[in-house]
Amino acid sequence: MSRDLLLLLEYGFTDPAHPGERFICPDGAPIEGLLAGDPERAAQLDIKRLPFARPRAEVVAALDAQHQSLPVLILGDRLPPPDDAQRLDGKRFVTDTRRILELLAQRHGFPRVH
Repeated sequence: MSRDLLLLLEYGFTDPAHPGERFICPDGAPIEGLLAGDPERAAQLDIKRLPFARPRAEVVAALDAQHQSLPVLILGDRLPPPDDAQRLDGKRFVTDTRRILELLAQRHGFPRVH
């Protein structure tokens, strides 16, 4: 049985278009905050933080070259996927930050967004 896989941009990533600057992902930041607040729950899923540069080999391997935007939650088979999850080659995944936060609460017991 596979666990949910959460792919995020790494904290303080660099972008060649902006030499010498470091960044955070505005979509990934709320997810990172949730994970940091409850490391025990975060350990229930697989989390990978990836560099900004494309192609993002790990995302391509997990989904395909057309779906490299982050964050993405790729749903494992331990729990049934929600009806609104996207489908690709038998995999189910979610890319909307707000929906990822909702699913982390539903599937893993994190606090919900108010």
